[in-house]
Amino acid sequence: MNQLDTARHSARFIREKLCKVQAGTLGLVLGSGLGAVQERITHATDLPYPEIPGLPQSTVEGHGGFLRFGLLGGRPVIALCGRVHLYEGHPAAEVCLPIRVLHELGVRTLVLTNASGALNPLFSAGTLMCITDHINFTGQSPLTGPNADAWGPRFPDLSRVWCPGLAVLALAEARRLGLVLERGVYIQVAGPNLETPAETRAYRQLGADAIGMSTAIEAIAAAHMGMRLLGISCLTNKNLPDCMAETSHQEVLAVAGRAAADMALLLEAVAQALPDLDSLGDRA
Repeated sequence: MNQLDTARHSARFIREKLCKVQAGTLGLVLGSGLGAVQERITHATDLPYPEIPGLPQSTVEGHGGFLRFGLLGGRPVIALCGRVHLYEGHPAAEVCLPIRVLHELGVRTLVLTNASGALNPLFSAGTLMCITDHINFTGQSPLTGPNADAWGPRFPDLSRVWCPGLAVLALAEARRLGLVLERGVYIQVAGPNLETPAETRAYRQLGADAIGMSTAIEAIAAAHMGMRLLGISCLTNKNLPDCMAETSHQEVLAVAGRAAADMALLLEAVAQALPDLDSLGDRA
């Protein structure tokens, strides 16, 4: 079974369990330690990933393993609570299969979240960053292999992956809530090891403001299908190459957990404030 058939099979199963997905439903992908966001979803129905045929399973601490359907800020949402990663041994196309499933369910606007390290020395740990652009430094692409024309073209344009209209809305809501929301470029590496000082210096010179092990390849798959994208990173630590402090996955989860409340407030406000999504244009 190819990726298109697998995604459609998964989507059919989800529809049978959740009934018809409403137009304007917002998609969410929740990263490490951001469980507070899923707790803001009301009238929730959960589907564990192992029950959904074809969906890859996460093995990483801090990642849930279920799909949650409900309301966030009064707007219907489908949240992927947990994701899989390249470093778990999955190829890029399989990592991005849940994004394809959301599209098959009718989701056209997607929020990708993650926990990441701050490369920009002006950014502080425990704050949030709106992704304005990304660098895929993994060496892999979810578009490798035969192209599914039903999803998008063989050579998709990536000049405007992240929707400026959604970013403006997120920044306005952050100001209203009194939250710090930086803006910057996110770089994805394959992981699972954290960065050396020399690598940190190199990534900063490439123009990256934050670094993590997810999101960019998901964004490529979503852009391939014409989805509107908003990206919010939770900055869990500062990567300063000349005074690198040791960190661990547990410390990343701890900081992400403390900042998750701000993430939840922001995403709830964005969901509530979203206009008719057609007014945002095609990824405009």
